[in-house]
Amino acid sequence: MIKEEIRPPKPKKIAKELSIHGDTRIDNYFWLNERENPEVVKYLEEENSYNDRMMAHTKQFQENLFEEMKSRIKEDDSSVPYKSNGYWYYVRYEVGKGYPIYARKKETLEAKEEILFNCNEMAEGHSYFKLSGISVSPDNRLVSFGIDTVSRRKYTIQIKNLETGEILPTKIETTTGGSTWANDNKTLFYTRKDEETLRSDKVYQHILGENPDDDILVYHEEDETFNTYVYKSKSKQYIIIGSSSTMSDEYRILDADKPRGQFQLFQERVRGVEYGFSHFEDRFYIITNKDGAQNFKLMKTSVDKTTSEHWEEVIPHREEVLLEDMDIFKNYLVLSERYNGLNRIRIMSWDNQEDYYLPFDNETYTAYTGNNPDFDTNILRYGYNSLTTPASVIDFNMETKESEVKKEQQVQDPNFHKENYLSERIWATAEDGTQIPISLVYKKGIQRDGSNPVLQYAYGSYGHTTDPSFSTSRLSLLDRGFIFAIAHVRGGEYLGRNWYEDGKMLTKKNTFTDFIDCSKYLIEQKYTSAKHLYAMGGSAGGMLMGGILNMAPQLYNGVIAAVPFVDVVTTMLDDSIPLTTGEYDEWGNPNEKEYYEYMKSYSPYDNVVAQEYPHILVTTGFHDSQVQYWEPAKWVAKLRELKTDENKLLFHTNMDAGHGGASGRFEALKEVAEDYAFILDLEGIKQ
Repeated sequence: MIKEEIRPPKPKKIAKELSIHGDTRIDNYFWLNERENPEVVKYLEEENSYNDRMMAHTKQFQENLFEEMKSRIKEDDSSVPYKSNGYWYYVRYEVGKGYPIYARKKETLEAKEEILFNCNEMAEGHSYFKLSGISVSPDNRLVSFGIDTVSRRKYTIQIKNLETGEILPTKIETTTGGSTWANDNKTLFYTRKDEETLRSDKVYQHILGENPDDDILVYHEEDETFNTYVYKSKSKQYIIIGSSSTMSDEYRILDADKPRGQFQLFQERVRGVEYGFSHFEDRFYIITNKDGAQNFKLMKTSVDKTTSEHWEEVIPHREEVLLEDMDIFKNYLVLSERYNGLNRIRIMSWDNQEDYYLPFDNETYTAYTGNNPDFDTNILRYGYNSLTTPASVIDFNMETKESEVKKEQQVQDPNFHKENYLSERIWATAEDGTQIPISLVYKKGIQRDGSNPVLQYAYGSYGHTTDPSFSTSRLSLLDRGFIFAIAHVRGGEYLGRNWYEDGKMLTKKNTFTDFIDCSKYLIEQKYTSAKHLYAMGGSAGGMLMGGILNMAPQLYNGVIAAVPFVDVVTTMLDDSIPLTTGEYDEWGNPNEKEYYEYMKSYSPYDNVVAQEYPHILVTTGFHDSQVQYWEPAKWVAKLRELKTDENKLLFHTNMDAGHGGASGRFEALKEVAEDYAFILDLEGIKQ
């Protein structure tokens, strides 16, 4: 019997000339951006079918991996309740159900449960379901919420009467999902999105019982590089409208007791100046990078003099410490900082009697302040986990310094013992001499002889830091001999704000070369070899994957690129796409020749050449609002055309989902199982 050869799809080529700055690019696959074109859908379905056939031999393994990862999760899990305005709020799950149940109890945890939302019931009949922006009115009688059933991040806001259980007929379309109640319990502020670009650009005021078509526009953000949003201060005294771009912020405030009043400008935007604030008594406390404070400093001002000439310094700028956030309580100020890549939580009393840090004892952990809506309390809730330690929620008494672990994530596997795993932080030297940190985790007993499979992960954009954290699904790799590595490349903020500045705009290539240099170091140090090294990244991290594939394909056996932003130049020249105008400060504006040329020099799609590439799996969502499906589709088509090897190139489009993939907690694991099966299969691990 002759074995049938499985041939990959061959999309047609239609040459399109794209000219700017006297330069012409030929894009043969530009036509794939026609979402409504049946030929486009047919091509995506052909790729899905090809992927299914190429991975058919792993289907049982994928199922086993899925069941294995699912079995580690406590199916009837629940969150640690937090108290807000007289009620204890929590989220719980039921066995066999993929979506959360949001509930509360009045005053005491022994009280009768009130179910706010059962998302399992609400998700029925939808292939995708996301609930967002839950906001309870000050009198606890009403709750507003947003729903997305398409995965385009276009939420419909609705309101539920918690006394009767009735969902009011009001539907407010094309919003961010979030909304904020004024203190009169009948006025709601929310943000709408532009229909085409999906930029959040308008803040409205809705009065209960009135037609949303008659809602009052209270703010319109006209600058295309800014997004706007609205929220309430923790003190409940102010409604705040924020406008933010990559490099600047601006806020307006309104007394929450006077929702018909006029919003007052807090401090007008200044290019390059970022700020955020919290309210405490008669002052606002401000975190800002004003006056060259690259890693941010803390300032304060009185509530009636908010412009920057009145700001006074509280904690000066420190070269070595990044000030990330603050939590304000009646008796304490809590600062979230980052020093040498590691999270720190600093606690200071308002009476200046106390100033100390919470103690943490390793180099591969994440610590962060949790949900602390209660103002008048000495209890700080924070989260802690590490590459080897499941996530804990801890209540810390800032007065007595006593800790209570409220919950440690349960790993439902009798064979799991955190003592069986090791983590470490090592430093690779980049080509320009910069030391790049790498966080590693693996099972005890690993020999550094070059034979270990390694999965190297990074993101490296927008100043977003990938902190080392625990994952139950990752155990499926570690227990099969894999080492997991996070490369803390430039473009994130792991080592402070300058770490971000050195990996964006005209220094973007540092992100790619850092990742490659980390790979070389892992090989040099005999953690692995090119035959056993795998790379993975998603979204802007998918661009990183595209970059390293063009620049150093010989270093990797396999690469996974999820929802990858790979067609950088064309996308950044199209200002109708959600990911464009607001991104100029991250990537540069290619309408300017310098940025165009630099962007073109690394854009993954533009730099695909006739060479050998490793095995590649690309995944996307048809409804993705962040990175449009056609970017990976075009990239795969061009790779198919030009690559000179016989290695696998697989492309899977989730036709029901968007940027975040599947929506149910278990459905999402099926996508992880697919990724893992791909690299495990390449490694010759079949079970």
